[in-house]
Formats: sequence, structure tokens, C-alpha cells
Amino acid sequence: MSHSLHEFKVTTAEGGERALEDFRGKAVLVVNTASRCGLTPQYEGLEALRQRYAARGFEVLAFPANDFLWQEPGSNEEIQQFCRTKFGTTFPVFAKVSVKGKEIAPLYSWLTKESGFPGDIEWNFAKFLVAPDGKVVARFHPKVEPLAPEVIEQVEAALPA
Repeated sequence: MSHSLHEFKVTTAEGGERALEDFRGKAVLVVNTASRCGLTPQYEGLEALRQRYAARGFEVLAFPANDFLWQEPGSNEEIQQFCRTKFGTTFPVFAKVSVKGKEIAPLYSWLTKESGFPGDIEWNFAKFLVAPDGKVVARFHPKVEPLAPEVIEQVEAALPA
């Protein structure tokens, strides 16, 4: 049973492994994303949020998922290209994962069952805010825009001192 985001290792889009321990000491917004969703323009808000708070110890971690109406059909390479060229993303976009069902990724199993904010992922762009100590401190519905006042307020509260 994991107690912290920092206990997980995830697969990079290039196929390598990245320890989320690397983000210890930062406030992190974990988001399941998709390229062909009505909410896909949120990539723009996610990047703006990252730009606004990166210097203060904030990062966005995107996990593409094809769990909802096949809205993320691309390869990891195609997803990277799409995010960079269409939205100019500078935050990490990891390898495609499953965020629900039998194939659920360990990170998402923890987020939806043990993080203190339980419940299945409803759709693409569900957001979990993680404090610098690796504990989840807020969860936002997919339709909540990244720059919504409630997100900004929680991000500012979670930033490292």
C-alpha cells in the first residue's frame, strides 16, 4: 500500500522509467489527458498554470489515457508531437496508461482508491493536486478548467514554502 506519489515509478513517453520521487518538494498536478476530447484545449490552461508557478516549485504531470471513447488513439510519439506542436507543452507527458478497469496503472489505482480522494476517474482531464510531501490535497472534476479560481487557490496553498 503506497502512501505517497513519490513511491511510484512511471514509464516515460520514450520508454524509459522515471521515479516520481524526482518531484519531491514540488506541488504537482497529475492529469489524465487525451488528444481527441472536447476537453483537450485544457492543455493550454495546464501549460499556462505550469508557466505561472514553475519557478515557485510547481509541475504538471500528464498521463495520456485511451479509456474514454478511444479519445487517445495515438502512439506515445504522436501524443508528444501533438502536445508540443499544438499546445507548446513543456511539462512531462508520460507514456499512455489506463486510468480505470482491469488494466489500471498502479499510480491511478492509488489515486482513485487510497489517496484520500477516492472514486473512479470520470473522464479525461481529471486532476489530482499533490503537495510537496507526496500526499494528495485536492481533486478536480475533468470539466474544471486548469486556471479556475478553485484550482489556483489550491495550487497556491500547496506550493512549497
